[in-house]
Parts: sequence; structure tokens; C-alpha cells
Amino acid sequence: MNLRILLCLVFYVGMVLKSQAQYAFKTEVSGKGPALLLIPGYSCSGDVWKETVASLSASYECHVLTLAGYAGQPAIDTPVLKTVKGDIIRYVKDKKLNKPILVGHSLGAFMSIWVASEAPGLFGKIVCVDGVPFVSALGRPQITVDSVKNNPAFNPELVIRNFMNLPDKGFIDQTAMAMRWQVADTVRARQIAIWQYKSDRKTLATTLLEMSTTDLRAALKQIPQPVLVMGSIYQTKEQSERWLKLQYEQTPDLEIKVADSKHFIMYDQPNWFITELTAFLNK
Repeated sequence: MNLRILLCLVFYVGMVLKSQAQYAFKTEVSGKGPALLLIPGYSCSGDVWKETVASLSASYECHVLTLAGYAGQPAIDTPVLKTVKGDIIRYVKDKKLNKPILVGHSLGAFMSIWVASEAPGLFGKIVCVDGVPFVSALGRPQITVDSVKNNPAFNPELVIRNFMNLPDKGFIDQTAMAMRWQVADTVRARQIAIWQYKSDRKTLATTLLEMSTTDLRAALKQIPQPVLVMGSIYQTKEQSERWLKLQYEQTPDLEIKVADSKHFIMYDQPNWFITELTAFLNK
């Protein structure tokens, strides 16, 4: 074979293999057993699941994702979340995973619903940790995608510009202070703030817009497998249960549990979280 043709063939095969191996997220795999995909929330590293993996890796093969543009990962072109959704489905097929369980926190819960509703036969049980199918309508069921898009505050150019103009100085301190509304521990709050600081600012803006203008409530009808929703306290436990039931009312097989916790339930109530999670997985 001509050397030039051989080199071209090697280059082409290498490019094909490279394209097949690339996804819009980084993955770390540990443990043995049935596959379990853990998807972190907005701006967070997969390390948010560190303690969860430590508890589960003896019984499950844990695939921990960190999404593109978050926590220091290289950014990709928009739409980020739609690309991640397609790549998670492709990843499961490429790796030949057998109905992996989905565990997502916040935005990760939203993503779990999205992939499962598009490829319901590909996934097993779903655990949504304080995440909903349409965040803009949480507590406001009359809100629609159109009403969000028509809100001047959600103008894409404005939102992106505001994020891009955030100053580096004081970013971590101010974000850590804001995170105290979402997590009780100050060390955890600061770690989340550091992950956000390391995130691509445009990605922070566009993924917020993308999630806020995507309504997956009707898509829940396409998910036959059991879904566990773990909620935090939205003023009162009773209100949390009402709001979550409204968000998930079209889910065929649904269980809702509300923790005495802020948004990062796995941090605020680790024993409760692991107990409820393992009980659901073992059913």
C-alpha cells in the first residue's frame, strides 16, 4: 500500500475513534456492579458526589459526570444542555451499559428526566435530588415557556452579558455567601463557589437560560420506570410536597420524599440521603 494512503487511513481512523470517545462531559468511573450515572447540578463538579460514590461503589459501577464548561471543564458551543443530553444517550450506547440508574441533583435531575423521556428503554430507575422538570414554574404553575422567553430579564444577550461582566475580584466570597441559602456548611458553600468561579461564564448564562425555557412536565408521561424525587424545604415541608407533586404529576411511577434540608441534600442530610437512596435502589 502507498505510504501516503496508509498514513491518511491511519489519520482517518484515529479521528473517527477520537470523535467517538468525546462527549460533552468528563466521566470518572469507579466501583463494580450495576451501572449508575451521577449527574451534578448547575456549575458543580462531579466531586459533589464524592461521599455518595464512597457509599455506593461497593455495589454499583458509578459513572460520575462533570458537564462541559462547569468546574474547569472545557466549554462547548451552545446549546450545551441539549448536546449533553444527546451525548449521555450516546455514552450509554457506546459503553453498552445495561439500563443504568440515573441520579441527578438539581440541573442533573432535569437532565435525568430529559434523557429518560427521550430514550426510556435505555435507562433504569431515576433519582431526582431537588430538581424539577420546569424550574421556572416551581410554585407558579401558570408560567409557560413563552412567558419566560418574553420576560425582558431573560433576554439571552442581556443574561450572557451580565455573566460575562461579573468581576473576578470577590466572586468566590460573594458566591459562597449566596450559597449559604442552598447548603448549611460554610466549607461546602465555598467549594461550590470555587466550582462556579472555575466555570465558563457564558456556559453559566446559557445553561441557566436553556433550563429555564425547557418544560419537560409533559415528557414525564414517557418514563415508565420508578422515579424517586427527593425535595428540600421550600418554606414548609407541606409546601414542598405540593409543589413537587404539581411538577411531577404526569409521572406514572412516582415517589416523593422531602428532607429537612436546604438544596444540597446529600451535604446537609447525608445519612437520610443515603438511607433513602439505597432503599429505593434495593426495591
